[in-house]
Amino acid sequence: MISTRSQIISLIEQGLIRSENINEALKTTRVTPDTIAWRTFIDHLLLWLGGLAMAFSALFFIAYNWYDFGRFAKFGLVEMSIVLAVLAYWKLGAQSVAGKVSLLVATILLGVLLALYGQTYQTGADPWQLFFTWAMLMLPWAFVARFAAIWLVWIMLINLSIVLYYQTLRGAFWFIFSSDTGALWLLFIINTVALFAWEFLAKRLSWLSERWALRLLALGSGVPITWLALYAIFDYPGSIAWTGLVWIAWLVALAVIYRKIWPDLFMLAGVSMSAIVVTITYIARHLFDDWNAGSFLFLALLVIAMGAGAAVWLRNVHRELHT
Repeated sequence: MISTRSQIISLIEQGLIRSENINEALKTTRVTPDTIAWRTFIDHLLLWLGGLAMAFSALFFIAYNWYDFGRFAKFGLVEMSIVLAVLAYWKLGAQSVAGKVSLLVATILLGVLLALYGQTYQTGADPWQLFFTWAMLMLPWAFVARFAAIWLVWIMLINLSIVLYYQTLRGAFWFIFSSDTGALWLLFIINTVALFAWEFLAKRLSWLSERWALRLLALGSGVPITWLALYAIFDYPGSIAWTGLVWIAWLVALAVIYRKIWPDLFMLAGVSMSAIVVTITYIARHLFDDWNAGSFLFLALLVIAMGAGAAVWLRNVHRELHT
């Protein structure tokens, strides 16, 4: 479906809208935001920032006044804040922006409560257990809320738990991922599965159709596999074959899916960036033994050429999608 913006641009290029009427046409079709749209945006932005500020202020307040309050006062402050946030969510409604902010505040305060419990009673738990427990306890809220940001927080907590678990025990699921890159492989697999599951469910559940959340998941998938490819090039040449195959398969899959099935320029730009970084790194690692000015000049020209080619391709795709 051609967007209103693309239709207006097409009419302007064809000369069907006079230059003196362009601003009025953009405002009439709401291509450019009007006063009400700007006021709504600022109102929502301040609401989100205020909610996050309140949640983190509870953490900093307790940390700063740690020796001035007893344990019951600390627990009472955090628990009362969670109860008030949940009541605000119930009162304001699940579909209102204020209700969503309230639930996000309650979710953050839940992590504050777990950290307070661990610090007060010195449970001896590893850091990864805190974040994993936080993720498990907030899971019912994520199911009830049907709110994309809450699910994204949950996925981020799972990612953080994996990284901290690997750093603590120097291995994750040792029978599969026992190498130094095991955490990266786990992050890549989990985020890739989450990305495609989210894309599939977004076609059926409208509240999941948030492109910013999908793009963050794509970063969570693309950064680990690109990093793994760089690891294979520099530090693990023995694994470069199968790591390269996985990277190429990921690259081709995303290029086809986000070019043909679910067109998305951001995803294609990420694919292009990964391809440029890994290709340049591989050439630099294996083609040049003696670095000199000519080597750097060749690589610079290659980066420019590949970047220009990617830009032309993305521009053609954009033009094709909006004509």
